[in-house]
Amino acid sequence: MTTRRKLLLGLAGLALAGGGYGAGAFREALRQAEGRLYGHGTVITSRAGALEFAVAGDGPPLMMIHGTGGGFDQGLLFATSLRQQGFRIIAPSRFGYLGSAFPDDSSPAHQADTLVDLMDHLGLDRLPVVGGSAGALTAAEFALRHPARCSHLGLLVPAANLTNRDPVAFTALQRLAVNAVLGSDFWFWSLARLAPRQMIRTLLATDPALLDQVPEAERQRAMTILNQIFPIIPKVNGLRNDGLHAGSPSSTPYEKIAVPTLILSCEDDLFGTAATARLMAGRIPGAEITVYPTGGHIWLGQDGEVAARIAGFVRGAAPSPATEISP
Repeated sequence: MTTRRKLLLGLAGLALAGGGYGAGAFREALRQAEGRLYGHGTVITSRAGALEFAVAGDGPPLMMIHGTGGGFDQGLLFATSLRQQGFRIIAPSRFGYLGSAFPDDSSPAHQADTLVDLMDHLGLDRLPVVGGSAGALTAAEFALRHPARCSHLGLLVPAANLTNRDPVAFTALQRLAVNAVLGSDFWFWSLARLAPRQMIRTLLATDPALLDQVPEAERQRAMTILNQIFPIIPKVNGLRNDGLHAGSPSSTPYEKIAVPTLILSCEDDLFGTAATARLMAGRIPGAEITVYPTGGHIWLGQDGEVAARIAGFVRGAAPSPATEISP
């Protein structure tokens, strides 16, 4: 039985259990999530409307752009180890996520332009920009459109369609299950607790068997990434927008990117970003690429290595040849 079919059966089981299941616990979880989010981000007015962001850490600035299902909180989480490397993390919420606007033009290119407004607000002339998953689309457009403001580009498990085939395509049955989960705070919260491993495989594109092979801190990081997708409702527009732009054939001219670029992925990413990373490396002049043998879409068990690789790249350190894959 496939994992996504199990997810469907789990949804059916929850329906049979009745809508009153865990109502009190759900309300408390929602209250805690709102406390984690609201008041911790700052909202400014950009050319596209409201733009939410958060800043954490000390040292030279680095922008981390979150992936699907995230927001500024996921950006900060993705960059936790980079903050420990001595960077000050700038983490925006992309279009349709949390407190950021969802304009008519919600393309990665327009989102990239609004990040200039954020940099101007913070008084930053130039900084490294790293984008994770669907956030890599915005990061690439930023480097392309604003090279004078981008010192280095990092593309982390980039979710892009470079082959005219959606790398995250679902069957009709799978899409029914995923849409049910991603359209309801209650369904998502319930399944994240009843079937977390299936959710990690389906939504985070990572083999849950890796959870048994990594240190406790990495297991906790995986669960935090999953749990921080909740609540869903303030992210619905962003989720749909990511599905559109990551699934559609990319129009970004990667061959015109002229800033130093590092591309990182994992061979066993169930969204197939290792193949995407290699294609990107072949198109971006002078791009460096590291593909780790395991880690899935959330680079599970590789977080410290990923942060060290990015930090070394930004600071000009020579890469380790052990993990280099030629484009």
